[in-house]
Amino acid sequence: MRRQRVQSGTEWEKRVGYSRAVRVGRRVFVAGTTATDDSGAVLDGDAYEQTARVLRNVERALTEAGASLDDVVRTRMFVTDADDWEQVGKAHEEAFGDVRPAATMVEVSRLVDPAMCVEIEVDAVVDGPEDE
Repeated sequence: MRRQRVQSGTEWEKRVGYSRAVRVGRRVFVAGTTATDDSGAVLDGDAYEQTARVLRNVERALTEAGASLDDVVRTRMFVTDADDWEQVGKAHEEAFGDVRPAATMVEVSRLVDPAMCVEIEVDAVVDGPEDE
């Protein structure tokens, strides 16, 4: 099966050796994504605002891989403060609505940048033939 890589163009992908997303067949895997803009600057906002930005970044990667938020089957949310679960959950629900992917949220001691309070990775499955 052919591997399609999606790059966002940030310096980190090359420095760390990863892709923003990878599609193999019908499956799309989006790497841990944070609330950064196109230049890589972290959004200065609360957990809700950061989560909403993260999910817009995820959606852009999915689109480039030929998928959408409707195709997401699993999310993993890493938060630096579990007390933010309601704000993170609200943004997650607004993005996914009736899609309702399997979801995990865990508290971590920190993320790469101290300004980051949430990082999310997703798995998606696009409709189509299995061997696509």
